[in-house]
Amino acid sequence: MSQYEPLHHHQPQPTQAKHSTPPPQPDFYMPAMPPLELIHAIETLLHRYLRRRRFRQRYLPLLAHDDHMLDDMNHRRDDILWASRLPLKADAEQALAERRAQRKAARGKLC
Repeated sequence: MSQYEPLHHHQPQPTQAKHSTPPPQPDFYMPAMPPLELIHAIETLLHRYLRRRRFRQRYLPLLAHDDHMLDDMNHRRDDILWASRLPLKADAEQALAERRAQRKAARGKLC
């Protein structure tokens, strides 16, 4: 192998993320090139942080209302508190919507 031939390394494919796909791996090596896996990991963490921050900005102020008002908005205080304690990897808005749908389905079975 000469120095002019591109380097081919077998690299395992990272798992697919819901919000973005990992960057394509180049067929050549550039000494000044940053590690693409590191950049992708930073993007993923930033996306998760911003998604959780958006949840807190939207839903935690609702806790100032009384339970009757929250029920009118189709929320429950314990559900919002539960979703705010989920790990960063979990989408709190989606988990809250799923929990609301389960409660609605259970209420439909009782009626």
